[in-house]
Amino acid sequence: MLRGLHFQKANPQGKLVRVINGAVFDVAVDLRKDSETFGKWYGIELSAENKKQFYVPEGFAHGFYVMSESATFVYKCTRLYDPTSEGSLLWNDPEVGIEWPIDGEVLLSEKDKKGLPLKDLGFTF
Repeated sequence: MLRGLHFQKANPQGKLVRVINGAVFDVAVDLRKDSETFGKWYGIELSAENKKQFYVPEGFAHGFYVMSESATFVYKCTRLYDPTSEGSLLWNDPEVGIEWPIDGEVLLSEKDKKGLPLKDLGFTF
């Protein structure tokens, strides 16, 4: 399962994430238009075994790919979730070029299938 690259426009969240069961490949993409790393991504494996945590700052899209049969993800967020403010970056946008460690077919939600390429977002922080 792959959870697409989500962000909140009006109420951006910083997120400290970790996995307490299973393993995921976690990704953040910089959407801050004046940043030197705008449009760049960073990915890291988070697992119950390696006990790593990952901080995703405000102004970044965030998504993950579950590499185990299942995974339990834990978030600590800087703000409450605002569903009216959510956007989605296309998970496989060639301009961003994320190297997902995908094994087999990708399972996506309907919402994640509708993600937009970076050039079409019409929105940056």
